[in-house]
Amino acid sequence: MSKKTAKKKTVRRPSPKKIGFVGVGRMGANMARHLKDLNYNVTAVYDVYRPAANELAEELGATAYTKLADVTANADIIFTVVTNDAAMKKIFMGKTDNLLTNAAGKTFINCATLSPEIQKTVAAAAKRRKASSIEACMASSISHARTGKLYLMIGADDDVYKKNKKLLENLSLNLRHIGKIGKAAEVKALVNMVMNINTAGLAEGLGLAKSLGHDLKMICEVFSQTGANSRVLETDSDDMIDRDHECWFSASHAAKDSGIAGGLGKSKKLNLPLNTATTNQYKKMVELGLGELDKSGIAELTFPGRAGTKKKVARKKTTTKKVAKKKAPVKKAAAKKKAAKKKTAKK
Repeated sequence: MSKKTAKKKTVRRPSPKKIGFVGVGRMGANMARHLKDLNYNVTAVYDVYRPAANELAEELGATAYTKLADVTANADIIFTVVTNDAAMKKIFMGKTDNLLTNAAGKTFINCATLSPEIQKTVAAAAKRRKASSIEACMASSISHARTGKLYLMIGADDDVYKKNKKLLENLSLNLRHIGKIGKAAEVKALVNMVMNINTAGLAEGLGLAKSLGHDLKMICEVFSQTGANSRVLETDSDDMIDRDHECWFSASHAAKDSGIAGGLGKSKKLNLPLNTATTNQYKKMVELGLGELDKSGIAELTFPGRAGTKKKVARKKTTTKKVAKKKAPVKKAAAKKKAAKKKTAKK
């Protein structure tokens, strides 16, 4: 009896579409890896930091392109995960090179947390080029991107959403179609605004508890059983206590996102004092060089003796400066007297 040669099974792709990624940092790279695991045809990657693009392309069997137009030419669906509005404008509307070059029939899925206005601007520009756009705002972390368990808030026309729903479902545990483009960005701004306020509040509570000499593990247990409980308590309290601020969501991004929410409030003539205070705290982290710490690093501004709470040592002033300072009030008083005389003369 002759042995039959076993035929190697070809794994069927979930879609014939070619996938590209622009922005392959922590989130973008792990989304690409997950789609590759599911046998999607990831063909093109691009990042301003070339080594990251080259490394991921080699891992996935894709091509790392140095021109945005080449990504569009070699993919049917392009995911973008960029830093801010300026970066988004550059990749879609750059003068010498952009994603909208020969973009007819392509679909762009834009995943970064950006202002609603830039999302709408990009969507309108894509439509003029006969391309489609989806905003897929992510409210999850790196591990969720890697395992396809993102929470995605979608802004898109109904027909475009339905056409790409299966792909979006493969990236997410929860999928919510919010409405037209721009609406998902508004909701994402609200999510991050409240999350950042909660994080700042927890950092202040634990910082004060530390100053009062309380055991912080006990405080966290009490918080968890009372009205002080929150999701942030679960995700950030240990990191705040242990000073383990490995970056999952950076302080600089927190400052940007809270700023977006502040801009929306301003457009509606609303006063958002808690958001303003929180935004300023994260901006302070950036100013202190702590912007690339995780958002839990805001505890560095509230715990006694840490980076942002240490008092600055006053420098000794030279004798020359002291003399100059003594003379200044005399000059100021003389000028004031002269002005008073002129005023009297006018009367």
